[in-house]
Parts: sequence; structure tokens; C-alpha cells
Amino acid sequence: MLSQVAGLSRHFTESSLRAYLLDRSERVPSGCLIVRGYGRQRGIYQKLAGRAWAHVAAYAVFVGGYRPDLDVHHDCGIPDCIEPTHLRQLSHADNCRERQQQPTCRNGHDREVDSATGRLRKVCRRCNSDAQRRWRERRAAEVAAARAGYRPASDG
Repeated sequence: MLSQVAGLSRHFTESSLRAYLLDRSERVPSGCLIVRGYGRQRGIYQKLAGRAWAHVAAYAVFVGGYRPDLDVHHDCGIPDCIEPTHLRQLSHADNCRERQQQPTCRNGHDREVDSATGRLRKVCRRCNSDAQRRWRERRAAEVAAARAGYRPASDG
């Protein structure tokens, strides 16, 4: 069963993988079981137990009946959730149809509709503006530090 999960380290048994996943996860008030993987960021970066996707490994261990030809879908829409009741397997086409765009960004700002596509914008304008402002401030500090350390050559 576990041998069908791509990227999963071979030294895991079902009980050791279950304990490993539960040890690296925490329950949030929404009911999701959020896992912390190798990456610092949340979401698509959550790989565990070798280089297997955390939600796929969780489906194989907690739900069972994992089929590698199907995708594991999050009913809650949170990509780093491994709560067994939030996971189910679908074909790739059904998984793409089930995906929905979130009306708010991860910082809680409302997303705007892109007039060209009629879909919600991928990048929140407010978050993008804040990120650009922070970059400009960092860049100005770097330039100021470089100028402070510059001393012209003497003509002597």
C-alpha cells in the first residue's frame, strides 16, 4: 500500500508514518489538521517523509485504498491540510473542475475580478503594493549603506 505513494521513504511503516504525520501537524479552529513540511511556506511546499506530498501520504495512511492514478483533493480548499475527512480521490479532470478560487487572498484582502479573463486576480493588489513598498525600503537602505561606506580616492 505505502509502496504506491511516489517519493515516500521506504523505512516507514503505516504506524510509524501515522505517528510522524501527527507529530508534525496541528489542529486549527477551522477543523483542519495543518502539517508543517520541509519548506518554510505553507501550501504546495508541504512535502514529508522522503519527498512525498503530505496530503497523499496522509490519505494512504488514514483513509486507505490509495490509487496512484487518481489525484487527492482537499474538500476544505487548504493545500496543507491532512485531515482525513477533508481528503478524497478524484480523476485529474474532476480535481481541476472542483478547484475554486478563493475570494480573499491569504492576508484576508478581497480579490478583484480581472477584466481580461473574468476570473479573480491571482495577486492581490494591496499585498503586491505592500511587497513593492518593502522592497523599495530595503533597496534604499542598501544604497544608503553603500554610499556611507564609500570614500573617494585622495589625490595625493
